[in-house]
Amino acid sequence: MTQFSIYIAITGHGFGHAVRAATVAEKLEQLRPDIALHLVTVAPEWLLKSYIRGDFVYRPRILDVGVIQSDSLTMDRPATLSKMQEIVSQEDSIIAEEVEYIRDRDINLILADIPALAVPIAKAADIPCWMMSNFGWDFIYHDWGEDFIEIVAWIENYYSQSDRLFRLPLAEPMSAFPNVTNVGLTGSRPKFSNEQLRQKFQIIAPKEKTVLLTFGGLGLQAIPYDNLDRFADWQFITFDRHAPDLPNVLKIADRTLRPLDFMPICGRVVSKPGYSTFSEAMYCDTPIVSLTREGFAEAPVLLNSLQDYSQHQIITTDEFFAGNWDFLNRALIPPRKTEQLTKDGATIIAGEISNYLS
Repeated sequence: MTQFSIYIAITGHGFGHAVRAATVAEKLEQLRPDIALHLVTVAPEWLLKSYIRGDFVYRPRILDVGVIQSDSLTMDRPATLSKMQEIVSQEDSIIAEEVEYIRDRDINLILADIPALAVPIAKAADIPCWMMSNFGWDFIYHDWGEDFIEIVAWIENYYSQSDRLFRLPLAEPMSAFPNVTNVGLTGSRPKFSNEQLRQKFQIIAPKEKTVLLTFGGLGLQAIPYDNLDRFADWQFITFDRHAPDLPNVLKIADRTLRPLDFMPICGRVVSKPGYSTFSEAMYCDTPIVSLTREGFAEAPVLLNSLQDYSQHQIITTDEFFAGNWDFLNRALIPPRKTEQLTKDGATIIAGEISNYLS
């Protein structure tokens, strides 16, 4: 019998926030099947189900927008500002509706990654708001100048009233938060063994010539797949449904599978800067080749941490889009630091929630 309920509020930006929050939800469900999960996000339900094996309530609701983008690198600042101003103007009605939802279902706690609006919702419902992230949206918008000053102040005001923050690795200081607990990487075990995966998809290329191409939920426009002709004896794996049918490209259409499931058999992951991809690759000890990303304040933080803790390469967008992909033939760069990041983020957060809801 369900005794407790948690409301997990997730930024509707790409897939990364949903992935790491769902990783925590799955750990919590394993630990405490008596806790009912309410996932509040516009991230797709199929994505959440690929991480959470048990039941949960899916409530599609926009609490923030993150950054409005046409793909994983192309950002629309005016549209982002307009949508955030719209949310601020509607905050009273959003709070009222969510408080009614929370009270009707006897929800005991909010965990947010990392919409600021979760905090006043929790306050109005008289329950705690815990948060988890490696950055706040104030950090991203602050870098975008005067147009975003009021939005930044609005976000920081609510972040400062949160009850607790679980700060993930690869993080900015997150100084708006008053009560910070540092935790390790988030990640989970692949669904198949390496042998099962190789057999299932008939992958015969050696690990060092097996490459996962993954660019988050928004993907990339105009990936230069023509370059793959130069690597005929390599195996490339992608979740891009629009990828061409090439003999050395494996397109994964099964939505129960995740990039994480393929990382252990790959010699490198080619990606853009993003916490969840970096965290899962580091969790699997898989080297990362990352593009740079301009105009997004989290990117330099992530790339600096990548150089500290992972075998890596950092390539320019010109090398990726206009080059011949010679970077695949270059040696990986070892991490600058010898110590490794712990991999207990999801376990610690789920454990703290379990202890609170006891």
